[in-house]
Amino acid sequence: MDLTGHWVGATALVLFVLAYLLVIVEEFTHLRKSKPVILAAGLIWAIIAYQYATAGITHETEEAVRHFLTEFAELFLFLLTAMTYVNAMSERRVFEALRSWLVNRQYSYRKLFWITGILAFFLSPIIDNLTTALVMCAVLLAVGKDNKKFVSIGCVNIVVAANAGGAFSPFGDITTLMVWQRGVLDFQTFFALFIPSVANYLVPAVLMSLAVPRATPDAESEVIEMQRGAKRMMFLFGCTIATAVGFHNFLHLPPFLGMMTGLAYLQIFGYYLRITHDSESGNAKPRGRHGEVTAFDSFREIARAEWDTLLFFFGVIMCVGGLGFIGYLDHLSLYAYTELGATVANILVGIASAIVDNIPVMVAVLQMYPEMDVAQWLLVTLTAGVGGSLLSIGSAAGVALMGQARGQYTFFSHLKWTPAIAAGFALSIWVHFLVNSHYIGIVPT
Repeated sequence: MDLTGHWVGATALVLFVLAYLLVIVEEFTHLRKSKPVILAAGLIWAIIAYQYATAGITHETEEAVRHFLTEFAELFLFLLTAMTYVNAMSERRVFEALRSWLVNRQYSYRKLFWITGILAFFLSPIIDNLTTALVMCAVLLAVGKDNKKFVSIGCVNIVVAANAGGAFSPFGDITTLMVWQRGVLDFQTFFALFIPSVANYLVPAVLMSLAVPRATPDAESEVIEMQRGAKRMMFLFGCTIATAVGFHNFLHLPPFLGMMTGLAYLQIFGYYLRITHDSESGNAKPRGRHGEVTAFDSFREIARAEWDTLLFFFGVIMCVGGLGFIGYLDHLSLYAYTELGATVANILVGIASAIVDNIPVMVAVLQMYPEMDVAQWLLVTLTAGVGGSLLSIGSAAGVALMGQARGQYTFFSHLKWTPAIAAGFALSIWVHFLVNSHYIGIVPT
């Protein structure tokens, strides 16, 4: 049933817009972003089901909801494992040790600008752009606490670098993860976006670096060391990623199953850490190098996952799925990808990502599933990933840093560099067609 001209369609669209407006103003209302979208998702499907039941059609909506639930469940379990590993490494003080090491190297502000940016670019493909941005911002705040200008420019640099780095890896961004899990692109195909991503980062970075002070910050007296088992956890995280890739590429199993298998690696190793922990003295037994205040508990790290973010994805997938079930995405796909053309449509996806976040935009594209070759799927993956850098509110990394560096990194301090970021955005698209022209005409398998 095409309900786009019906009161059900209009009501559903209004509900989604209102819910997303509340998501956008979360910083001011302090209403967690998952709450309005979950409510909207329930109401949208309720009115759809009512209309279908009135017409005597009782099973189609149930089957559609179950389909979208499966899509969410795969994403949820994958992200839950990744978040648990990041939390575990944080608990073992991996990121604090990195921050302490960088701060005490006595680099100049300009060197720290490049180091944090390059680290963000290469960490993002592994631990995702949001976590990377938060870690690197902690370094900036530690070394630039007395230099607001450095923190402001450095935060813009980190957001751009993290989003660009996440665009060429299936693990770097939620959008790339969704494209990979859907089976649109093979794991290795994403790395074709490496050179365009480099171009996207370097253009604004070079321009911003000219405004960074040349002074050198003071070192910290404290030296932080990683706790017992930290390096083995990093190794197990690498094994988990390899398991997910192997399950998908060689066994043709969904990647989330490989990630959940990897979660078992962490839990078994966590059991070893717990039974070798001396609870009376509060220190590890002699077989460990560094002391532990409390015994490691893998379920504690699972509980510390970003549940607001995970439930937000549920709401978005269900909302956009409902709008697609009504018929809106068919009309949008017909206009954007038939009348405007795939290239223009995919560039507009990137621009839209700067305003309404890339997650619902990419969910909509995957629901529409337009007929495109590999070159165009790579293009929309790139633009959705890096388009959010155009504005501070366009990506999870930007929104998180506005909270972490409150008063120093703001919407307008980012907007000042939007022309430079836009130049990198345009260059990355041109470079993509230059280096990936051999993908034109190849249909995804």
